[in-house]
Amino acid sequence: MNFYFEASEILNRLDAKEGSIKGILATLPENNRARTTALVIETLKYKSVLSDVIQASKLLTEEKRKITSFNLALVLVHDALLAHGIQAGDGPIKQAILRHKTRLRSELQRIKIKRGVKSDLELAQNSDDRAAKIPRYVRVNTSMWSTEEAIQFYTKRGFQLQGPFASRKGFGIDEHIPDLLAFNPALQFRDDPSYKTGKIILQDKASCFSAFVLSPPCNDPNTVVIDATAAPGNKTSHLSALMGNNGKLYAFERDKRRFSTLKMMLTKATCRNVEAINADFLTIDPSHPKYSLATHILLDPSCSGSGIVNRLDYLLEDGEFLVVQVEVVDEDRLNKLSAFQLMMIKHAMKFPLVQKIVYSTCSIHATENEHVVSRALQSDDAKRSGFKLAPRNDVLPKWNRRGQVEEMMGTGHADSLVRCSPGEDGTNGFFVSCFIREPNSMLPQAEPSKKRKADTAEEGPEKRKKKRKKKVKTE
Repeated sequence: MNFYFEASEILNRLDAKEGSIKGILATLPENNRARTTALVIETLKYKSVLSDVIQASKLLTEEKRKITSFNLALVLVHDALLAHGIQAGDGPIKQAILRHKTRLRSELQRIKIKRGVKSDLELAQNSDDRAAKIPRYVRVNTSMWSTEEAIQFYTKRGFQLQGPFASRKGFGIDEHIPDLLAFNPALQFRDDPSYKTGKIILQDKASCFSAFVLSPPCNDPNTVVIDATAAPGNKTSHLSALMGNNGKLYAFERDKRRFSTLKMMLTKATCRNVEAINADFLTIDPSHPKYSLATHILLDPSCSGSGIVNRLDYLLEDGEFLVVQVEVVDEDRLNKLSAFQLMMIKHAMKFPLVQKIVYSTCSIHATENEHVVSRALQSDDAKRSGFKLAPRNDVLPKWNRRGQVEEMMGTGHADSLVRCSPGEDGTNGFFVSCFIREPNSMLPQAEPSKKRKADTAEEGPEKRKKKRKKKVKTE
């Protein structure tokens, strides 16, 4: 029964708007995560129907001593009516549901008749309606096979190269991102052998923009790249493939559980040039002997996720991003997020050899997009290091939707930015910017001072605090 309490608590946290489904599910223990995720997602798909069934049956009124929350009732009734029964011993809570099972089934059947549907599946609400206009994107992992081999593989399985909406078996080659295929949005790839072995990555088109715009040198053993917020690893694996699995790619993730997910993803995708590091990018000293060599940095920090309209069932496959949409914009939260995002960009600009920084979000809000970019351009870090926005010709020049001029706070350059509008561009909502260092404005690569040597990835926060205290005592 603990499994159901755990799932209901996830729903409670979503109702309290504590974060995205992806973020909240990532806090679950790994041994229960897959099972709990499946129940939460399936319950959300039928939440509207299940809510009506529970209210009509008066379940909570008659069993209020046993079933203490609405969300607990949701997950239990889901399994009782739509799955293989409640997976728990015959305790008092399970018996409370079973006492009302006939009435619950009757109310479910009444709803099906009222809505004119014959099967339970027709009652599911998979997503925002705009998701139906977004193909199911599949990125070919070129570290394992070629796009030509992938196309041949799918055509042999009955798929036709005729576009994702021509038929359920139709698919197409994306015009903007190399090695990206677009399938019908109704398709799922959970049981696809290429997905299971890491040969394809399920990744929204817009999410592929970040690594593609950064475009680090390919097959260069001397290239050093940083992915500052790497989990779950889709963008990291894309960078690794673009680098030809050569050079060095440092992938930072501060959360321990998400770090574990990142490592599994990198192993599955055979990313041999990646070193995953369980550390906060903001704590990394730009003059660190290893990391100071970075010439390209990818920043895709936490954001509101307001652009995401993915189908709920996609989360069971890729986990790249999915949020419960909140209609009311929380300005205070946006301001806190934008302050953090700006801090990330300014920190990246301190790395002495970095030539290119890509900053992206899955947000539609100018507060997190144009405003952050404008403030970064006006910062002392940008001026001192000689950073400016890359011209449009270097940032997906054929993509039509660009930044919002009126939101650039007088800095101009909106044409250098890329925006994606959910439901209109065949992608989720997304934003991409690219900072480049002007020629002859390289920062001097100084030796780390004694104070800064302590501030490295190898030392945790507790060790750094102890060193500082010791220094105060000796002065």
